[in-house]
Amino acid sequence: MKPAQQRRRILIAGLGNVLMMDDGVGVHAVRELQKDPPLNVCIAEVGTAVLRAIHLIEQANKIIAIDAVKIGGPPGTIYAFSAESAENQGHQVSLHELNLLGALRFLPPGHPRPAIVILGVEPQVIDYGLYLSEAVQAVLSQVVQAAREIVAGWERNPDTWSVAELEEAAKSGADDRTSAQT
Repeated sequence: MKPAQQRRRILIAGLGNVLMMDDGVGVHAVRELQKDPPLNVCIAEVGTAVLRAIHLIEQANKIIAIDAVKIGGPPGTIYAFSAESAENQGHQVSLHELNLLGALRFLPPGHPRPAIVILGVEPQVIDYGLYLSEAVQAVLSQVVQAAREIVAGWERNPDTWSVAELEEAAKSGADDRTSAQT
């Protein structure tokens, strides 16, 4: 396929278990994004069934994976980092047995690995329940906005993306949360 014919595909995957409160933050976030979806972006409510979404992963050039991540910050902290930095720094990028990064090994041999950004939220409560905790619910709109900003950045410059820009998008969401609490 000629470069001009190649379509750039962005997937926003909402990960997590909506039956376990804050673990479902990714699914809650994509439900919000689906109300006013970015153009030319596939938004998928993946939940914990990552292998069922392998066909979407195969078709994507870039992926934003929204999930609960335990890194040790205060509940509701928003993180944004590349999959490579997560692997190198040993972050627990998912609370599940098989996460998105693990599913990549099921891509066909020779298939190019998509660029992956993890947009994570530090959970407050992982227990049975259908609702997000107060701390995580309070930042849900910032998570959605950060996903939109990452997509907009990729649209401005589709061939590159900066981890610093990702971290800034997450930081601006955290700054918004802090200013809203004062």
